[in-house]
Amino acid sequence: MSRNINVALIYDFDGTLSPGNMQEFGFIQAIGKDITQFWEQSNGLAHDNDASQILCYMYMMLKFAKANNISLKRESFKKFGANIELFPGVYEWFELVNNYAKDRHITLTHFINSSGLKEMIEGTPIAKEFENIYACSYLYDVDGVAYWPAVAVDYTAKTQFLFKINKGIKEVSDTIQINKYTPEEDRPMPFSHMIYFGDGTTDIPSMKLVKEHGGHSIAVYGDSSKKKMALMLIKENRANFVCKADYTEKGEIYSVVKRILDKIKSDNEFSRLLNIHRKRCE
Repeated sequence: MSRNINVALIYDFDGTLSPGNMQEFGFIQAIGKDITQFWEQSNGLAHDNDASQILCYMYMMLKFAKANNISLKRESFKKFGANIELFPGVYEWFELVNNYAKDRHITLTHFINSSGLKEMIEGTPIAKEFENIYACSYLYDVDGVAYWPAVAVDYTAKTQFLFKINKGIKEVSDTIQINKYTPEEDRPMPFSHMIYFGDGTTDIPSMKLVKEHGGHSIAVYGDSSKKKMALMLIKENRANFVCKADYTEKGEIYSVVKRILDKIKSDNEFSRLLNIHRKRCE
């Protein structure tokens, strides 16, 4: 009888599940800026001060929201998140791929690993599909108003969450268990059982880490302008596959993920067979 296999599907958000940065679907318009203007000012602030682009965009969101009397409560960010556009098939993707896995005695767990804003992702209709959302977030005062960054996730920070998934740790604040030695066989989610979906530079370290540890990385692109970079990730050996951001049943992503799941199952069964034969010599 087949044993159940656990596999993690880990997604970036902006450019991977959504065709743009999440702030561009209502928030920037609400503060009276156009998209280009907002990012030029935010990135300019980072450049002029040799600062983190992530912390600067979080600061600019707070600054412009206050200036335009936009609510800074968690619920307000979630309302903006409800307007985020998603790529074709994303709504149906989770049931589709979960069912394929279930038929093969594979349990899928979905995670977000994003430099976007957690509070906005929580407002999307797909938020319930994720075991955990690792992303930027704010601290809130006694009145529930955002006032300071709590978590800022850049390209290197993303890799720490892969180790948290590997060890089964949900808390971002944990610094004890994550650094505690845990034998590979005792870790609940092996890297070889991870599939990472990403589109941009902030995903490169995570995609390469998963790939080099036996997992699989998929470079996703939304249009022809992003395809060149995705193909470069293959050429530079940082990703395994490159697919257009189409999560429908007929899309290439589904075809690729099915084959990856089949391989993980086959590798798992082969390892079990080897162990059975080794034990005969004991």
